[in-house]
Amino acid sequence: MDIRSEIVHQFSQVAREQGRRLSPLSDDLELLESGLDSLSMAILVVRLEESLGIDPFTLTDDARFPITFGEFVDFYETSSRQSQ
Repeated sequence: MDIRSEIVHQFSQVAREQGRRLSPLSDDLELLESGLDSLSMAILVVRLEESLGIDPFTLTDDARFPITFGEFVDFYETSSRQSQ
C-alpha cells in the first residue's frame, strides 16, 4: 500500500465528513493551514492507524510533531519501515 496515497485519501475523506475545506496538499503545506481542525486531525490519525496498521505517535519517543504535510507523510513512512 502506498502510504502517501492513503494519507491523501484519508485527509480528503475526513475533511468531507467533517464539512471542512481542505487546502491543496503539498509537502510544504503547514498542517495548521490544511483546513482540518484538531478533532479532524484526531479522526485522521485513528483512520490511518486502522488502514495502515501503525500509529507513529506511539512507536517513537520523539516528541516532535510534524509541522508540514510532507513531514507528516515522512513520519508515517519512516514509522512503517521501522515497524517491519
